[in-house]
Amino acid sequence: MPKTLADIKKSLDLHLGKRLILKANGGRKKTVERAGILRETYHSVFVIELDQDEHAFERVSYSYADILTEAVEITVYEGTEEELVVR
Repeated sequence: MPKTLADIKKSLDLHLGKRLILKANGGRKKTVERAGILRETYHSVFVIELDQDEHAFERVSYSYADILTEAVEITVYEGTEEELVVR
């Protein structure tokens, strides 16, 4: 598991354009699960373009700190295999 924000960004940069599943803390003991494509990484945040048939929003963004604090978990799909990027 990456230990710094820079390591998390580098790890996500390797998976730009790939399909992923994102599990995020929705508050009050709720977990939100979203599917989409990792579109962009910026200095402090990354952007996921969501599947339109499943979600009301087109895009969501999260900070690398959300991954570091384990508020967000990402699973990247490559072909038929799953590769866990950050847990």
